[in-house]
Amino acid sequence: MKTVKVYVESYGCTMNHGEGEKIETTMSLLGHEIVSDPSDADLIVLNTCTVITETQNRMLKRAKEISEDGKKLIISGCMASIQPEDLISVAPNAQIIDPKNYHKLPSLVGNGDGLPVIKNPTITSILPIAQGCLGSCTYCITRFARGTLCSYPLQDLVSEAKSLIQTGTKELLVTAQDTACYGFDTGSTLTDLITSLTSLDGRFMIRIGMMNPNNLLKILKEFMPAWMNPKVYKFIHIPVQSGSPEILKSMQRSYSPEEFKNLVFELRSYCPEISISTDVITGFPGETDVDHKLTMELIEDIMPDTVNVTRYSARPNTPAASFSHQVPGWISKDRSRELTKLRFKISESKNNSQIGKDFSGIVSELGKPGTMIVRTNSYRPVVICEKLPLGSEVRVRITDSKSTYLIGEIISS
Repeated sequence: MKTVKVYVESYGCTMNHGEGEKIETTMSLLGHEIVSDPSDADLIVLNTCTVITETQNRMLKRAKEISEDGKKLIISGCMASIQPEDLISVAPNAQIIDPKNYHKLPSLVGNGDGLPVIKNPTITSILPIAQGCLGSCTYCITRFARGTLCSYPLQDLVSEAKSLIQTGTKELLVTAQDTACYGFDTGSTLTDLITSLTSLDGRFMIRIGMMNPNNLLKILKEFMPAWMNPKVYKFIHIPVQSGSPEILKSMQRSYSPEEFKNLVFELRSYCPEISISTDVITGFPGETDVDHKLTMELIEDIMPDTVNVTRYSARPNTPAASFSHQVPGWISKDRSRELTKLRFKISESKNNSQIGKDFSGIVSELGKPGTMIVRTNSYRPVVICEKLPLGSEVRVRITDSKSTYLIGEIISS
């Protein structure tokens, strides 16, 4: 079979983008060419997300566009798993592959006549550590796509991370639907994994992805000493979703607002400079003005560094979609605006407190033209107006701040 030019287009969470990178690697090793522009491709792999209705509709529109362009199309990701009929209705010639069946990609594409190529290393690499989760959130469609928890073997992950670091990775993003429950099904733990990863040779940093609060609480005491390793960013993403006990119960989130608040305070007692990110859903079925007020009060109380606000979106076959007392969209939108305003007020204050501080970091991303991004030890993005090779180690002084990022200048490199 002749070499195929392949473009992989990923949407959604870090996990999905990590799987997109693995698809690129698989295609390269099969002797096919990865291209950076879809117009140059013979084959497009559309790696989908369907977390909310808006995203689902964007996926359907994109699948239709690619199909009508006459490109060969493979559709992967969460939507391929749980809504294949919807995808086939707009892209009848597409091949659908479930995330659990990525090992079958070679049989769909075949070998190219080019030499197998190891994909060029990147400064930031994504390391998916598991599929699925142990949750039963009533609003979540992803759990139907990904299934129950299936942790990847620890030694395989350590070997993959070692290979990535040896080929130039400086930033390792550890990801899963819920990283805190890693190994609950195999006898390993996230603590074991992080201890093994931080023992690897090299100058690199690890960012640990989203954790459900109830599972982090189960491992907290053993996990924190491993997390305090200087190779781990002092950043934790723990979604609260609501500050109302009744709404959390309806969501089946398995913790109370008070337990969440205590968790945040305990994390800060371990590490005062920690950056905490959380998620909130507005307009969940049955959410009243009182429930929304409780959420606002919780956010004001715990002062997270980042709050990701999402309006509730009823997803097919989820229990919450059939709940009574669905909240009108305009109310959900108003509550979202109110929370977003609070979020920016908090982040502006927190970022302003960083001005004048110095830190050492790795240039990990390109910013807008003429700028690059360095992350602080707590994973805050700092924009510098310099042109340096990605992966450069620099010492930076923070000189200014905005609501979503910091501004700095290099004081040594």
